[in-house]
Amino acid sequence: MHWRITVLALTLTLLGTVDGRPQSAPRIYVSADMEGVAGVVTGEQLGPAGFEYQRFREFMTDEVLAAIEGARAAGAGEILVSDSHGNGQNLLLDRLPPDVQVVRAWPRPLGMMQGIDASFAGVICIGYHTGTTDLEGVRAHTMSSARLTDIRLNGVSQPELGINAAIAGEHGVPVIMVSGDDAIVARARQLLGSVEGATVKWAYGFHSARTLVPAAARELIRTTAEEAVRKLSTFRPFQVQAPVRLEVQFKNYRAAEILSYLSIVERIDAHAIRFTGSDMTEVSKFLQFLGHYEPGIAP
Repeated sequence: MHWRITVLALTLTLLGTVDGRPQSAPRIYVSADMEGVAGVVTGEQLGPAGFEYQRFREFMTDEVLAAIEGARAAGAGEILVSDSHGNGQNLLLDRLPPDVQVVRAWPRPLGMMQGIDASFAGVICIGYHTGTTDLEGVRAHTMSSARLTDIRLNGVSQPELGINAAIAGEHGVPVIMVSGDDAIVARARQLLGSVEGATVKWAYGFHSARTLVPAAARELIRTTAEEAVRKLSTFRPFQVQAPVRLEVQFKNYRAAEILSYLSIVERIDAHAIRFTGSDMTEVSKFLQFLGHYEPGIAP
């Protein structure tokens, strides 16, 4: 029996397959947020203090699973998942396939795209939302709804999707699919051009929407992910010209004032600063510093 297993393994190697998938099967990166998950409308679903959070962790995990299933149905190989909402510890790991790896918690230099590199063929964004300057969208914000009112790259306001697409684009990797409300799907197509979109709810306001039920959302995400991976060759990376001029506008003035003490930071008005990075990696590290540094940080 042992020799039969050895022969089978050798045959699969010669045929260029691993676990039944071609060795050349495209690697897919999945970045998962939560505001765009079907049914999410308020903070009650989004953090440990919310009465529905534990249930919606399951729904978030299910939507990621649906994307994985769809990508695999289209021939995807290795998949890396970034848990990119809140504390970065939302996905239920024991429900994910054993050959999937997960990026968790913060801080991380590339934020919601930690682990991306040129070996990936495409990015799938699950549970995404529009940005702070967008007029429509459930829970629309960019990085921090409490602290920031705008983030610009080379003078253009960007949602988190745009920042993340630019990080991936620096490595030559395109965003191929986005799921969330109708506002982010429309914004994704405006920003990226050709991208597959799975609309799982329709925004009525910042805290209200008409939504698919979880089972319908999962099926839509699965079929959309499959279609996106089948069309991999049609997508192009989103790239911003280097050096990258980052502008961040705060709700309050003191952050801008103190940051301007740094020689690498320019204060451009009472609430806004400018930082110029050599590339998106440097810009991402600066944004992560803004979001996570505090004097009493420990350990």
